[in-house]
Amino acid sequence: MQPGRSRVVVLGASLAGLFAALQFAPKAPPIKAAQRIRGLRLTATDVDWTTGNGPPVEGTGEALLMALAGRPAALPELSGRGVQTLAKRIAA
Repeated sequence: MQPGRSRVVVLGASLAGLFAALQFAPKAPPIKAAQRIRGLRLTATDVDWTTGNGPPVEGTGEALLMALAGRPAALPELSGRGVQTLAKRIAA
């Protein structure tokens, strides 16, 4: 994402789509999310979604989905002891 640009997430009907994407992404071989999040516990703060075990990574579902896909732009929006590990894996 370019500096100064913000992402907009429309709530409502798109929450169902966000939840579905979060359910699918960890198992989607093309984006290699399983390798990125191995040993971490991801928890969305805006939808009822959690996956994994280990040091926590918390944030909005949209920010977590971006991290699952290997996109570093949302990392500053995440919190928890596992964020540094996730950031290193995304950078690798």
